[in-house]
Amino acid sequence: MTRIVVVDNHGQFTHLEHRALRDMGVETEIIDNTTPAEEIDADGLVLSGGPDIENIGNCADYLDLDVPVLGICLGMQVVADELGGRVGEGEYGGYADVTVEILDDEDPLVGSLAPETRVWASHADEVKEVPEGFARTARSDVCGVEAMADPDRDLYGVQWHPEVAHTEEGEEVFENFRAVCE
Repeated sequence: MTRIVVVDNHGQFTHLEHRALRDMGVETEIIDNTTPAEEIDADGLVLSGGPDIENIGNCADYLDLDVPVLGICLGMQVVADELGGRVGEGEYGGYADVTVEILDDEDPLVGSLAPETRVWASHADEVKEVPEGFARTARSDVCGVEAMADPDRDLYGVQWHPEVAHTEEGEEVFENFRAVCE
């Protein structure tokens, strides 16, 4: 059975990410972001959202575990920031229902959602430039980088929250990530 661990960056939806995976039949657990990398045994990691990029614990170390990683909201920003991208304040701000345009229908994580999908996202902070090796895979009218991917390293990120009911095809994002982890 595929085991995907959810790293808790102290966001309000972490338990929903865990539940979405569990309901799909994935073996999963929530671990705190201070867990030492060497103690993690997983086929994949979800870096949850959270309130503060200054409080990401050992998330940078988790990127070196050689397992697929899905960063959600703050989790995506952590991936970008740690690997040489740029994160900054969003122009739009708080949570909103957003139409996202999928830019790469071949992308293993979000390609199946093409040509567009409706999502629930926070844009207080967002990725402004993707790191080297990554492609921007989705955009919206309020955010230039709604999703990014580096399939060669199995590193993915979405600005939106696939775990909430307001995101139309959120379960499909988790199903696609499970397929990457298998």
